[in-house]
Amino acid sequence: MVDMSSAIPLTDLDACGSATSVVYETPYTLAAPIGPAQPVLFTSPHSGNVYPAPMQAALCVPLIDIRRTEDAFVEELFAEAPGLGATLMAARYGRSVADLNRDPRELDATMFSDGLPRASGIPTARVDAGLGALPRVAARGEPIYARPLTRAEGEARLSLVHDAYHDRLALELAVLCETHGAALLIDCHSMPSVQPGRRHLADIVLGDRFGSSCDPRLTGRVERAFRAQGLSVARNAPYAGGYTTRRYGRPKRHIHALQIEINRGLYMDEHAITRLDRFSEIRAIITDVASQIVEIASLLSRR
Repeated sequence: MVDMSSAIPLTDLDACGSATSVVYETPYTLAAPIGPAQPVLFTSPHSGNVYPAPMQAALCVPLIDIRRTEDAFVEELFAEAPGLGATLMAARYGRSVADLNRDPRELDATMFSDGLPRASGIPTARVDAGLGALPRVAARGEPIYARPLTRAEGEARLSLVHDAYHDRLALELAVLCETHGAALLIDCHSMPSVQPGRRHLADIVLGDRFGSSCDPRLTGRVERAFRAQGLSVARNAPYAGGYTTRRYGRPKRHIHALQIEINRGLYMDEHAITRLDRFSEIRAIITDVASQIVEIASLLSRR
């Protein structure tokens, strides 16, 4: 079953600053477990590819340039998770609309014509680089917008996309914990195959915030599952986990959060944003690992 709640109408601005009617749909899809439910929630916060028309009208770069920041097709790689007894939650909107793996206070004041949409308490290197909760730059670092955003536009994206997504994610984890006594959150991402300053990048990077968001023994089990498939695996470098793992990972409270980054070169043409011929092969590998993750989590629940 897929949860797709009713859309939300909102007044926004077009490229000329005129009022126009925008409909923000529920910012996620939610596929419930098929059969006996297990205490596992797979999330894909960056695979969305919907961009509201007023946003597209305000762009000063081709849409394909911001689409290259997506974790394209990641929700498809994990599509069999519900059949294994897990819940699968995937973002609907592109990460340039609102980055769901950023703290909503990571905001860049220079992006807005009439002030920040809400308090900004975290000046970070990501914000300075244009990669806050409301990104300012596209894949190659070029500015996204031809005009400043308004405070109302920013608050709409934060409340109707970012907040709504995390409200539901928190609810799903609470239900799993109440039902099973424990929960395992797997936050699913992809990463560029070529990165500045790195000659070699692993096929898979597991991020558990150096053991603070997930029991390292669970991380180790997942690492061995990927290695058994012939994939190279790194831990916490260059990705140790983001806002999602930091916010929800509480091993002492029986909530474990692990981030999985998949090298895009394994399954997609990163420039054209198309699937490679071996996409089905990689998806089968991911399904096998996901089944082992569900098995691990079921043991965790019984403990």
